[in-house]
Amino acid sequence: MEGQEDDGPLVGRTGTLAEIQSNLRNVGTGGTAAVFVTGESSVGKSRLLRETADALRGTGFAVLSGTCLDIGDASPLHPVLQALRRHDGAPITATAPGDAGALLDRVSHDLRAIAGDQQLLLVLDDLQWADRSTRQLLLYLLAGLGDVRISVLAAIRAEALHGTHPLRRVLAELRRLRSVRVVDLSPLDQDQTRELVTAIAGDDVATEDADRVYKRSGGNPFIAEELARDLRDGRVELSDTLREIFLTRVDELPAHAHQVVHAMAAGVEPVDHAVLARVVPLPEDQLLEAIRAAVAHRFVSSDGDGYRLRHRLVAEVLEHEVLPAEATALHRRYAEALEPETGEPDHARLAHHWQRAGVPERALPPVVAAARSAEALYGFAEAHRYWSIALQLVAEDDAERTALLGNAAESAHQCGEHLLALSRLEELAGRKDAPGLGELHLRRARYLAAAGRFAHAESEYELALGAPDCTPQLRASAAAFLAELLVQLARYADAHERAREALELAAVNGTTADLVRASAALGFSAAFREDPDAGLAVIRHAVEIAERSGHPDDLGVAYLHLAELLTGPLNSIEEGVLVARRGAERLSTLGGGRTHQSRLLAIAANGLFRIGQWTEADAVLEAAMRHRPSGAEAVELLLARCRLLVGFGDLDDASRDLDAAAILLAGGGARHVLPMLTLRAGLAMWLGEHADARTAVQRGITETRSDDLVLLGVLVWHGLRAEAEAHAAGKPVDHSAVRRLLMVRDRMASNADSAGPAARAIIDAYLDLCAAELSRIEGRHDPAPWARAAAIWDRRQQPYPAAYARLRHAEASLQRKVRRAAAISGLREAYATATAMGARPFAAEIVGIAHRFRVTLADDMPTVPMALPDQPVDELATLTGREREVLAAVAEGLTNREIGERLFISERTVGVHLGHIFDKLQVRTRVQASRVYLTAA
Repeated sequence: MEGQEDDGPLVGRTGTLAEIQSNLRNVGTGGTAAVFVTGESSVGKSRLLRETADALRGTGFAVLSGTCLDIGDASPLHPVLQALRRHDGAPITATAPGDAGALLDRVSHDLRAIAGDQQLLLVLDDLQWADRSTRQLLLYLLAGLGDVRISVLAAIRAEALHGTHPLRRVLAELRRLRSVRVVDLSPLDQDQTRELVTAIAGDDVATEDADRVYKRSGGNPFIAEELARDLRDGRVELSDTLREIFLTRVDELPAHAHQVVHAMAAGVEPVDHAVLARVVPLPEDQLLEAIRAAVAHRFVSSDGDGYRLRHRLVAEVLEHEVLPAEATALHRRYAEALEPETGEPDHARLAHHWQRAGVPERALPPVVAAARSAEALYGFAEAHRYWSIALQLVAEDDAERTALLGNAAESAHQCGEHLLALSRLEELAGRKDAPGLGELHLRRARYLAAAGRFAHAESEYELALGAPDCTPQLRASAAAFLAELLVQLARYADAHERAREALELAAVNGTTADLVRASAALGFSAAFREDPDAGLAVIRHAVEIAERSGHPDDLGVAYLHLAELLTGPLNSIEEGVLVARRGAERLSTLGGGRTHQSRLLAIAANGLFRIGQWTEADAVLEAAMRHRPSGAEAVELLLARCRLLVGFGDLDDASRDLDAAAILLAGGGARHVLPMLTLRAGLAMWLGEHADARTAVQRGITETRSDDLVLLGVLVWHGLRAEAEAHAAGKPVDHSAVRRLLMVRDRMASNADSAGPAARAIIDAYLDLCAAELSRIEGRHDPAPWARAAAIWDRRQQPYPAAYARLRHAEASLQRKVRRAAAISGLREAYATATAMGARPFAAEIVGIAHRFRVTLADDMPTVPMALPDQPVDELATLTGREREVLAAVAEGLTNREIGERLFISERTVGVHLGHIFDKLQVRTRVQASRVYLTAA
């Protein structure tokens, strides 16, 4: 227990308490709110949590409380499950053993049931020790994904949040949510400390004594309370350090209470009475008397779960005062006490104590059991930690190490640590009792593919298929994985052939996973190459199989291919985005956040980019990046974010993302390399570096093997566009580069008949853009191809290339001085599209062309030459009167609800106005909008 005690005065915190309660009541649009209370040890965080919970309980809030364990390998979701167990009449929903049921969905269901029609307040103490699943649950709930009206109040020990602490990243992401507040609980100041000392020691305490308490405690409420009680009780003045304070107080304990506190310091809280009784060898009556004494001396507190030290600093102090042999003996007694004669032991605590007792052979079985238990719940990160601990417990020459290495490698792969998985696999391969060559090649190929090393992965799959010990089942798996890899390499003809072979093998000797993977690869390649309807049906069937299986890998593969097919060659973008999001939400509950879920969110973001919903795409990518993906998943997200950053005009950040993707893409396939080179060319064009754009495109068409005509179409368009931009800028055109581009274009046109109708339509759209860019290169200024391109992209419902075609159509028409009215209309429509999406460089180019041809971009303004770029411009001119009022209120710092109350409009209407304001001002945040207003006002 931290800080000011239950029966002590709450000094200097009443304002903070009121602020916390207000923030927890002020839920966001998703019905969620959160306050994270941070501060040093013993500064009073736990007291604030209790006071807040007591104040809100029964006032429209249902309250649950839990505490995180002070060990690094706590069970998944421990504090939340503990809170649910504490709640009367709220048993945790049963889940069948091995069921693929979603843990987060299950917990969300229980939380909804407890809340009923009230707001749920989830109070979590010592969040710095939260396991990864708990951290993911907070992100899940506070993002509104759990459909729970929830307010979260958590205490975090500030000194525990070192530079690499995972909670730092979680807090950084959560701070972006408007309904999340972080309250830093500072020590008491001198006046507050004096008030606290006076309240405990009495009004007659000398001012200098109170000030001495402040200097010695630094305003820490807990230490100040202890020193104030010393003054009250007439004890001799203590020394200046925490250690001396605690050791002196411990020494004052009765002998048996002293023994209890030392034992508690070695335990993992809460310590059950029966366990403590076995650790402290005292008769029951003497043990109870000792515990009462420890409680009376304010060292120990008791609740329904067992005993706790009132402050963990006691344990930290005593740890240095106990001889190593004493500590070893204590941990051994704990381990022996925790080994039940019957029933399921607490594997995490058992392993912890056997480790500290220096008996690794006794620690190994519970560690392995804990790993398998975590895997059954799809807690891959926790499982990986347990397997890593297990490896530390066995010697190099131990026969058990081989199996442990295999499990550790696979768990590393499952939680996204693909390079570590490869490292452990290499150690495994070097052992005398290593698995056979076929299995080693297959696993190495899987890990390489996940790490983005596609070329090497393909070779390893071929070696697995050709290995002398390749069994029929292993052959089915290797063939299925290879077929999927070939889809990732955009070699659809090869993928189609391999997938048919893999499907035949899977039907006889394969697993469900092999069947899903082969079906997904066959469906995707068939839909792209020959029969979209049949291919789509095959993939949808693969999703059905995966749903019945419930395994994260099966679901990830099936949803990925379906979402990619819909958002890509089939151009059913909105459905594809929905599928990607549904799959991502499904995977978030199954431990796939860092792998499959991240890639699905990248697909969703790319789809949103194509249909012009850039702000939403940005939000999706922010959520995905919270998972800290690696390997191929990181590449997908970096490329998706780079695409958006180039569009927004954040060119420096885009360049950094491209560089990061290039580093990760060693040995990558066309599905990644071609988009990366296309983005490199687009970025270079906005920077006016036409030679760099040319180099990137030429590299793509000469070095990359692919039969994905859509990817090639985008690349060739960018190549011809780069030459056209160079020509427009008065720079020389590389005619040999143009000839190579036209050769690829002609090959695309001749092979387009092999693509399905939907893919063929997209290919034709890029061919039209290529023809139009060629007219720019040749100086013909022909509006006709641009008009055709705009119409095609309109039918595809992709506003960015349609707006680009309109811009060029207007430019060519104005250059030729034909159909001026239609050209101005198209230019204005392109400008409206660009500003709505936030495409700042594109919008600026439109403004430049409008200025060049002396036209305006709004119907309600006179047609006069636009102001020169260096002349002052009223940045608020495009806003309506109501939008100006909303923006003025935003600049004052008002929330949407407060703005609505002031202007007598709904909160939803405020949000709509803000969306229009952001689009018109080409900003993305309230801060940026406020800055524009304050500068212009």
